[in-house]
Amino acid sequence: MQEKIMVSDTLASINGELVRFGEMIPQTENKELKSALKQMRTTCEQSQEQLYEIAREKSYYVPAQKASQEEVDHVKGLFTSGTL
Repeated sequence: MQEKIMVSDTLASINGELVRFGEMIPQTENKELKSALKQMRTTCEQSQEQLYEIAREKSYYVPAQKASQEEVDHVKGLFTSGTL
């Protein structure tokens, strides 16, 4: 299997895990379990960030063009005006 495909598959898996952590954590009442899940999520996020950096360095992942200040202001306005 090509390295690029392996990196892509791994990133997709990590992203899926992060979604699952986001679903599990608020539904967990046991404080110890909640804390463990949060710690696991943090570790997962760190792995994701490191792998994205590797992918960018190798041009396996090219981020979208940065938003203009006008676009940023527009989105901020949507959240602050309550129109979402």
